[in-house]
Amino acid sequence: MYDLTRKLLFKFDPETAHELTLDLLGAAERLKLLGLFSKTPDYCPVEVMGLRFSNPVGLAAGLDKNGDYFNALGELGFGFVEIGTVTPRPQPGNDKPRMFRIAERQAIINRMGFNNKGVDHLVEQVKKRRYQGILGINIGKNATTPVEDAASDYLIGMRKVYPHADYITVNISSPNTPGLRDLQFGDSLKHLLETLKQEQESQFQSAGRYVPLAVKIAPDMDDSAIAQVAELLMAQGIDGVIATNTTIERDAVAGCEHAEEAGGLSGWPVQDKSTRVIAALHSHLGGKIPIIGVGGIMDGASARAKMEAGASLIQVYSGFIYRGPALINEAIRAVSDLRNE
Repeated sequence: MYDLTRKLLFKFDPETAHELTLDLLGAAERLKLLGLFSKTPDYCPVEVMGLRFSNPVGLAAGLDKNGDYFNALGELGFGFVEIGTVTPRPQPGNDKPRMFRIAERQAIINRMGFNNKGVDHLVEQVKKRRYQGILGINIGKNATTPVEDAASDYLIGMRKVYPHADYITVNISSPNTPGLRDLQFGDSLKHLLETLKQEQESQFQSAGRYVPLAVKIAPDMDDSAIAQVAELLMAQGIDGVIATNTTIERDAVAGCEHAEEAGGLSGWPVQDKSTRVIAALHSHLGGKIPIIGVGGIMDGASARAKMEAGASLIQVYSGFIYRGPALINEAIRAVSDLRNE
């Protein structure tokens, strides 16, 4: 059924298709019709960051930025759903068009720019939670906030989502907010992580509930940069790392229509890059911090490759758009088979 649905949706521009798909999923969930689109997932429990996941396959942030559809998305079989990226204040994002398909490479380029309705809207949506799985909330900074003041935006986001999230992701790796990726390195990263860990401790002491903190990094790093990031993550006691976000490189789509569009490239072309980063991170972290692997998971084999490289959990995004709910069970089975070997 999804193959037919995708053919119809791909007749629309990507952003319109995205919005239409979410609206249809939301309606199907309210009408209790989602069983037509998915099967009950295999039970493959895993404990990561002190949280118990019914299966290790999650939905990456970006599909449901505002928390409007996570209840429906969760019913498709994901072990966890990550919503956002959300910023303190609503913002429109970059000018349209800002999303492009490269279907022959099973890829997507986006330069959305953290378009979202603001953290207060997301929190109100999360209060209506019916989804029983793990819910992550991905926070970022507003485009108008200077990079040197970024920590203040992340603090606002963290304080507001802390009571409602099972884990919180700090997005410092989107290529679509100017200067954001500079936060991944050196003193900027050290200051941000110190600030957020202090806030995490404060929230824990006042609420009596510990919410793990993960950091999402880019795939466009050499091993020296990965080693430095790993060292800082361990030094600051970060609970998890998500590897990786989209890439700014275009070698894998050279010559394709839209290949020169600005933005982050996701899907099959980032598959090997993200797996390489996961393997390097795993080597430097020595198992001290769990890795959530994301980037180019298009089938069971690529899901397995992420786990073999050192990931404890995986997330899908572009592969889910191209493959639909069938990818979830295929990835779960691949991971389960690997664990049983």
